[in-house]
Amino acid sequence: MGDIDIIAQLADLKEIDYRNTLAIASIIEILIEKGIIKRQDIALKARELENMTISEIRKLRASR
Repeated sequence: MGDIDIIAQLADLKEIDYRNTLAIASIIEILIEKGIIKRQDIALKARELENMTISEIRKLRASR
């Protein structure tokens, strides 16, 4: 694979990442606006997940 192909793929990944981030942020904002969740709940869960190891997250998912 040539350098140009790799650069193009990276650009595509950046675009996909941006769109995914925008979609997630939009969903969170709508849920907050509708009173379904609170901004503090999102921040708390983010900190909780950030402090977990990958194996802990996998165990959590498997138990559900």
